[in-house]
Amino acid sequence: MRTPARIGRFHLAGIWALYRWSVVRILRFWMEALVGPVLSALLFLVVFSVALGETQVLSGGITFTQFLAPGLAVFTLANASFANAAFPLVHDKLQGSIQDFQASPLAGWELGAIYTLTGATAGLLVGGLTLFAAAVFVELPIASPLLLLVFSLGTALVFALLGSIAGLWAEKWDQLAVVNTFLMLPLAFLSGAFFTSDSLPAIGRTLIAFNPVYYLIDATRASVLGIADAPLLLASAVLLVLLVAGTLAVWRLFTVGYKIKA
Repeated sequence: MRTPARIGRFHLAGIWALYRWSVVRILRFWMEALVGPVLSALLFLVVFSVALGETQVLSGGITFTQFLAPGLAVFTLANASFANAAFPLVHDKLQGSIQDFQASPLAGWELGAIYTLTGATAGLLVGGLTLFAAAVFVELPIASPLLLLVFSLGTALVFALLGSIAGLWAEKWDQLAVVNTFLMLPLAFLSGAFFTSDSLPAIGRTLIAFNPVYYLIDATRASVLGIADAPLLLASAVLLVLLVAGTLAVWRLFTVGYKIKA
């Protein structure tokens, strides 16, 4: 008789199978999940370009539209990462599908990793497509491809982790909408994606310095244009702290089955 396969502590085959299924589930709605956010970002870019044209030239000879394009890419990446981690999780909780996943050999933290990686994958696709589409209309030199890859991946994971936490907490769609309205939108719109820190009054520059998303966007913009307002070392430290804190929170919440354990 054939010896049954031994179930180990790590279930890579199960993680890969469920992750692949989760990504395919999102891609089935590619128009809403991918095309919609990219078109919205390009609409922002067009509106600002028409309104301001090339009338504003920043330090280093960078035009405002060049400054805006990387910020928009990170903005769409962050929102897509959050949404595509949180929404499937809330859906699976409401439909009862997550109980089927819990009945599998997968550990709680492995389920958390799947939802997080799915959201991050969707975010990277949306952010990459946005940056590529913007580069068709705006000259983007890509000063440091490696730095762009590191901060894009890190930002996608940070917001996917946040989306997983929000998805666990939310017991209905209205609660998830509250998180999006009172946390995600303020973090994104007050992060320097659409304006320079030099254009703010002193109190504004002080307040934005406490927004961790500001450092993620600024470092990503530096990887594209070669200019940064904040030190890259500080931005790297902020990214590392957010990743560690988010990972520990998701690991713990999924391990104890927070709001998903029957």
